[in-house]
Amino acid sequence: MGADEPGFAILSRRGQLQPLDERLSAQLGLERLPETVGSVAELMEGAGFHLRAGGELWEREDRLLRVGERPMGDGARLVWTQPQEDDAMLIHRRVRYLGMASHDLRGALANVRSYAALLLNGRIPLEAKAKRGLETILRNTDKALSFSQDFFDASRADLGMLACERERQPLEPLLTAAVERHLEAAGTASVALSLELPGGPLPEVDVDAGRVQHAVEAFIRHHLLRAQAGEQLRVRVLPQGQWLRVEVRRDGVPVPDEELALVFAREERAFREKKLEDPLRLALAQQEVEVQGGSVGASSDAGGTTLYLTLPALLATSAGIQV
Repeated sequence: MGADEPGFAILSRRGQLQPLDERLSAQLGLERLPETVGSVAELMEGAGFHLRAGGELWEREDRLLRVGERPMGDGARLVWTQPQEDDAMLIHRRVRYLGMASHDLRGALANVRSYAALLLNGRIPLEAKAKRGLETILRNTDKALSFSQDFFDASRADLGMLACERERQPLEPLLTAAVERHLEAAGTASVALSLELPGGPLPEVDVDAGRVQHAVEAFIRHHLLRAQAGEQLRVRVLPQGQWLRVEVRRDGVPVPDEELALVFAREERAFREKKLEDPLRLALAQQEVEVQGGSVGASSDAGGTTLYLTLPALLATSAGIQV
């Protein structure tokens, strides 16, 4: 029988509940039904369900049931439940599914990384070839962990369910951390990477620090993939009224306009380039900024290419009141 078929029970006038099949208890998430209840509402509330306003739909986490009852000749009532699905419930189930998949995949990768790091801690003598192999495993698992996190975050964002914990904070530490994390990679590519801040203090922002830092790092990594030796990357902040504009500019050979127009187009870029990592990362950066009330963009001129994001600034009056 289908999982969406109704379940039935008889509720006697004395409150005794007699199931007619196993579906009703399964749909309520109970091993077995209570022997007595005063009403259908008591049954549903006892199973942890809440009645939606103005209807006969009861919900609990990822379960949605239509519940009804019909009088019988001896004063008893026929009680029935039937699973339902709406857009909100489907999204909730999808997000839970993504969470389970993320946990299983990232857990397995983290175990591989932990064992590789353990063998590389210097306590166990290793031949040069074995050491190089473990270092490769470590790099690839780090890359896979980062990619899987981006993939699952982007999938949640597509459903409008990207986690975002905003708090008031200065922007400068986030940018400093983003730049410092990529100084080594920039040096390896013979590319200069610098952070340029204005002389005075910047307004604070109400953002999720991790999301903003990830977006800025996505811009840096995108430029590093295309930078040639001797070019320069500059991260800078430009106050613009009630907004703060963060630019990541690569001074060097500019990106053609037709490529620049697709820089945040995740699927089209992935199909064209036969690679998913950078298109996914930039598209997620756009989602991370937009969910916080900001925007992203790209521009190019004869001197280079700029990726930028804008965030609402917390502007204070002389009395210290936010406007």
